[in-house]
Amino acid sequence: MDLEQARFNMIEQQIRPWDVADADVLHLLSVIRREDFVPLAHRSLAFVDMEIPLGWGQCMLAPRVEARMLQDAAVQKHHKVLEIGSGSGFMAALLAHQAQSLLSLEVVPELAELATAQLRRAGIHNAEVRLANGAQGAPEDGPFDLIMVSGSLAEVPPALLAQLKTGGRLIAIVGDEPMMRATLIERTSEANYLTRQPWDTVAPRMAYFAEPSHFHF
Repeated sequence: MDLEQARFNMIEQQIRPWDVADADVLHLLSVIRREDFVPLAHRSLAFVDMEIPLGWGQCMLAPRVEARMLQDAAVQKHHKVLEIGSGSGFMAALLAHQAQSLLSLEVVPELAELATAQLRRAGIHNAEVRLANGAQGAPEDGPFDLIMVSGSLAEVPPALLAQLKTGGRLIAIVGDEPMMRATLIERTSEANYLTRQPWDTVAPRMAYFAEPSHFHF
C-alpha cells in the first residue's frame, strides 16, 4: 500500500470536496500520520471514508468529519483547548499542533493510555490526556478558548458552555439520528451565546452525557 498516495487521495477526494480549503488544516492532514493512530488491525483503512473501530465501543470519526471540525474550530497559537473524547489521540495531535496547550479527557482507561503513548510517539508535548468523565469538562483548568467534543451529543450541557472564555467557542455534533448538525457555539459575553449549525452529519454518541427524556404525559 502506497501510504503517501492514499493520504493524498484522502485529502483530494474526501476532504476538499467537503468544503475544507484551509491551507493550514490541509497541511496538517498531510504531515500528521493518521495511520499511526489507527489500530494495527485496521491500518489498511486509515484513509478510507469511514469510522474506524478503536475497541471499548469507541471509534475514530471519518477523515472528512475530523477535517471539517478542525477547520471550523479555527484554532490559534495562543489558544487553550479542551477536547472531550481522546480516542486514539489523532484529533488531539491535530489540535495540539495548532494550539498553545491541549487538555484531552477520556473516560476509557485503555484509550487514555493509548492516546498518551501515541502523542508522545508523535513528539507532541503540549497535550495532556486525562482519565475523566468529559461530560463534566474541566472547570478547574478553564476557561478555554475552544472546547471540541469528538462525537455526538443529544444537547450541549450548560456546564461545558460555562467553561468557555468570552470569545471562546465550543464545537460538537448535536442531535439524533438520522440527522445531526455540526454545532458551533460562541460565548459572546458573560451570559450570551451565539449558535450556528453549518453542516449535517451523523456521529457516534459520547459516553456519559445525559440524554433528554422523550416521555410525555
